[in-house]
Amino acid sequence: MALIYIIEDDASIREIETIALSNAGHDVRGFSCARDFYKAVDSVIPDLCIVDLMLPDESGNSIVRNIRKNPYTRKMPVVMVTAKTAEMDFVKGIEDGADDYIKKPFSVVELITRVKALLRRTCVVEDKQLVLDDLVINNEKHEVTLHGETIDLTYKEYTLLCMFLTNVGNVLTRRMIMDRVWDTDYQGETRTVDMHVKTLRQKLGEYGDRIRTIRNVGYVIE
Repeated sequence: MALIYIIEDDASIREIETIALSNAGHDVRGFSCARDFYKAVDSVIPDLCIVDLMLPDESGNSIVRNIRKNPYTRKMPVVMVTAKTAEMDFVKGIEDGADDYIKKPFSVVELITRVKALLRRTCVVEDKQLVLDDLVINNEKHEVTLHGETIDLTYKEYTLLCMFLTNVGNVLTRRMIMDRVWDTDYQGETRTVDMHVKTLRQKLGEYGDRIRTIRNVGYVIE
């Protein structure tokens, strides 16, 4: 059972999400605005949060950015929900730090499946430390450093980098990445992989260039 926070100003949608996830065995708390959400986080940090894009006091994008800036919540999985359908909205949400993106209207089954996949840590790495020259993953501390400086990654970015560093020189197809990082139950589009690789590259700076695109296949880190 996970503790899940929902930030949704539409009471009917919030109720549906709360009932669905509660029936799936989770402890769910709903909030109609960012202010109440922040107060709750100050007391108890959830295992996952679902953030609506359009809220009365603060945008969902802003909330996600604040979550990633906070050292206590920066690794928390975040699902962004919105009625906007433009691809740029999707891109912006991922770039701001969302781990997944659900478009309204969505089914209860889709919501539960996405949450299940995001909560499940599918990239299990036995090595305590993974190293690629000056890029180091410390799995005991759940920390990534480059040239000795800490790099802040989202849960999905961290999992994706673990997969790359355990397969240095091996080509990983988009489907392989989807199955490992997003769980085999995930039914999203493979462009989700591309967007997360893009943001990971940006955060890795010059090391981001070492993640090479294999046209029509996937990626390889060298």
